Amino acid sequence: MEIIDNHTHLNDEPFRGKEQYYLVRAKALGVTKVICAGQDPDFNQRAVDLAQKFDNVYAMVGYCPDVAKDYDQKAEDELIKQLKMPKVVAMGEIGLDYYWDESPRDVQREVFARQIEVAHDLKMPVDIHTRDAFPDCYDILKNSNLEYGAILHSFNGGVDWLNKFLNLNVYFSYSGVVSFTKAIEVHESAKAAPLDRILVETDAPHI
Repeated sequence: MEIIDNHTHLNDEPFRGKEQYYLVRAKALGVTKVICAGQDPDFNQRAVDLAQKFDNVYAMVGYCPDVAKDYDQKAEDELIKQLKMPKVVAMGEIGLDYYWDESPRDVQREVFARQIEVAHDLKMPVDIHTRDAFPDCYDILKNSNLEYGAILHSFNGGVDWLNKFLNLNVYFSYSGVVSFTKAIEVHESAKAAPLDRILVETDAPHI
């Protein structure tokens, strides 16, 4: 079986200069391709650079909730440029994070919705980070055009949220959290999710 790790941070500091080593290890375990997630200007550029350097690495770029406060027209222009590059396959990770609250919530919502619009205009899917923000995330997605698809990265919602999001053009990516003994809700939603709507990820090095 061939596995695609659809959300990894090979562009993070712990992997710097060791990317080839970890890609070889991943391949030995059946992981044939990885998608490297952006989140801010530095991570976005590193993801793009790694995708150009390694045949089995692909990139996505975006402004995560933490840096939504820094999103402006210049940032958007750069994202559009990167999204048109070879091997950049999605806008991400983008979304809402009400746990850390590094950017004002109204700004997070505005930037999240705007990036979905940009991705749609470029016929790209979106990769979504949402923490303690399912109601607002759902409302934004429900009112967005998800013609080209969306992934809820490291999904940790229960069956009720799974069923709500299933009504949208959303896929569910489960990280290592699904293996945690106390993550009962995640266990239940993973069992209930249709097989054709499930993806897998490591979110390395975070989990």
